[in-house]
Amino acid sequence: MDYLFTPWRYQYIAGAAAEASAQNCLFCEIRQATDDAASLVVHRGTECLVMLNRFPYTSGHLMIAPYGHVDELRKLPAAAANEMMALAQRADGVLRNLYRPHGMNLGMNQGRAAGAGVAGHIHLHALPRWFGDTNFMGATAETRVLPESLEQAYARIKSAWQDSKP
Repeated sequence: MDYLFTPWRYQYIAGAAAEASAQNCLFCEIRQATDDAASLVVHRGTECLVMLNRFPYTSGHLMIAPYGHVDELRKLPAAAANEMMALAQRADGVLRNLYRPHGMNLGMNQGRAAGAGVAGHIHLHALPRWFGDTNFMGATAETRVLPESLEQAYARIKSAWQDSKP
């Protein structure tokens, strides 16, 4: 088995961990923000919000985060957990209809050791995937190749979200 090491990802993760320890939580700040477009918030529910990832792995990379600041899924109140899963189902439908991916990644990394960029506040990732969407640009040039800007993705997903049924 071959391994490719990506030390720049560690810098991102370590930086995010340092921010979390300094009481600056990305999701708590966005919960308080009023400009959804600037924060890339697609939807605000009763218990959770849905937003684009500012550092996406693929176009359409969404994150679903509860309003409550908890670091483990088991600590999430049932109402927030239920809404998070309902929003994940809706995100799955929106992204499949909009991007026509070959598959979807839905996942949550809990804790820094598990790879969570924001370790103190759980969040669920939802991102479309296609055959052949992996390449060596990220490993060799620290670059992701995305076919649309964040602003384009936000406008398309926001519109599709509004048209989708809860």
